[in-house]
Amino acid sequence: MKSKDIKFLEIRYLRGPNIWTYRPVIEAVVDIGELEDFPSNAIPGFYERLTAFLPSLIEHRCSYGERGGFLRRLQEGTWPAHILEHVTLELQNLAGMPGGFGRARETSRRGVYKVVVRAWHDEVTRASLFSGRELLLAAIQDTPFDVAATVAQLTDMAERKLLGPSTACIVDAATDKDRRIPAVRLLASGNLVQLGYGSRSRRIWTAETDRTSAIAEGISRDKDLTKSLLSSCGVPVPEAPGRQRR
Repeated sequence: MKSKDIKFLEIRYLRGPNIWTYRPVIEAVVDIGELEDFPSNAIPGFYERLTAFLPSLIEHRCSYGERGGFLRRLQEGTWPAHILEHVTLELQNLAGMPGGFGRARETSRRGVYKVVVRAWHDEVTRASLFSGRELLLAAIQDTPFDVAATVAQLTDMAERKLLGPSTACIVDAATDKDRRIPAVRLLASGNLVQLGYGSRSRRIWTAETDRTSAIAEGISRDKDLTKSLLSSCGVPVPEAPGRQRR
């Protein structure tokens, strides 16, 4: 199986709502070549090697909608493009980006597929996609692959490039399927994000919005003044240690 390969023909970053989902994704056009004739159940030892590399794939529900659903698909026979989708998502998950949307669809060309995965960050997801390809080929060709080192590298990249926790929570809530508010990151790094488009768009930076008052922000940085103002409005505030009631 060493002659078999998986090639990326195109990789596109779709940063806003697209034909796949309302959230940013990476869309890769993938050519699996001769592997079109080798679904997962036709490669001796492939299932065992892949699940040894990524035992957490058992959590992927896939089309069966239940725990272990994807592993069931592997045993029944599925193609490398579909497996690449799940491996990429799992590498992102292990690197601290849980969940995520994924799809693998055939094109009109034999052996060529579109693989789509949720892009938490363009560079991080691209790195996960390339690492996923290397891991998948290692499982196919029965060669070593250092999963721990790969996950550590992706984790470090994610920690440096992803949105901060406050901003990420707001963006996740905005882009949730019940709201479907488009979110566009305005800087490659940092936490400046635009929600919505045109006259209804809003910008957020960490936990602040473009409507956050400069006066309110200044007051919030003074703890004593903040407590005094809240107390005057009847809002319970903690007392100073030396003034606690007995």
